[in-house]
Amino acid sequence: MPTLSTAPEPTLPNLSHLEEIFSDEGDGAVGPVRSPGWQSNVSPQGLTVTLIADYTFPVRAWLPSAAIVALLGEFRVTAGAARTTISRLMRRGVLEGSRQGRYSSYRLTSQAAVDLWSGASSIATFTTQPDSWDGRWTLIAFSVPEQESTRRRALRTALRWRGFAPLYDALWVSPHPLTPKGRIEVADLARGAVTVFRARQEDLGTEIDRNPVEAWDLPGIAGHYQAFIDRWSGLLAHISTDRVTGADAVRARTEVMHAYRHFPILDPLLPIGLLPPDWPRSRAREVCVAVYDGLFQPAQDHVRSVVTRFAEGPHPDIRAHTIAGMSAGIGHG
Repeated sequence: MPTLSTAPEPTLPNLSHLEEIFSDEGDGAVGPVRSPGWQSNVSPQGLTVTLIADYTFPVRAWLPSAAIVALLGEFRVTAGAARTTISRLMRRGVLEGSRQGRYSSYRLTSQAAVDLWSGASSIATFTTQPDSWDGRWTLIAFSVPEQESTRRRALRTALRWRGFAPLYDALWVSPHPLTPKGRIEVADLARGAVTVFRARQEDLGTEIDRNPVEAWDLPGIAGHYQAFIDRWSGLLAHISTDRVTGADAVRARTEVMHAYRHFPILDPLLPIGLLPPDWPRSRAREVCVAVYDGLFQPAQDHVRSVVTRFAEGPHPDIRAHTIAGMSAGIGHG
């Protein structure tokens, strides 16, 4: 059992608002696109949000519509699909537009920018907090009638967002305390039919004694980390010798962040003492930082050059930022 620590408990990011911004659900959206080398499909809306956010924080710079279409074209999104995507993001309140004569420009809305920057900061600081655990588990037992399936599903979803997993059907567990916001959310969804404990496991010393850490698929999580490391570590030598430039740099930064931003959802920051040796979490972060931060200058130069084709420059507000900058809550210019 790990020794008692007085260090602060790690804060798990609640990225539900961030995922809603990237999601296409319920919008009749254009289907996902696959760019060469991508690990998984990504929706045009998610891609558009990532591109705009990556180069317009923190001032919410305006991007000409034609520049957005051109940048999306480098990911094999057709011009028609790109314009449809922009329109849908406007209807959803993610983007707002401005028109001067025949030319339109777009930027993130204030609320979308707040949610995205908060989510980006959470992703950037993921795994950087002290690894501490007092040996106690938070257990949440609830009873929601089967006929209220929508509420049951909402409660389970909320618990997953907050790093909990089902040890048994209606008993969910996490090594971390439930945050004040989490208490309010769980109480509202469970409507009184819930009990929260903070306790240590009592080892029965039998073969059927189930360790709470078994609520998570540790081999599966490690497999996702390793696939990420294998996919991106081969690019590091090319980055160190300045051989990744232009559109390739923009694509690599976009792809690596798209892949990495799912880890705070997959991995609830289980204490290292509960995990197998050589857990790949730290290495995955190192690779992500090396790619994302290592390519900020050529990617920024390329985006500025694309914008200049449709709006005379210079464009100092178009700037990339780094994971180091996001961790500190600032942009990088």
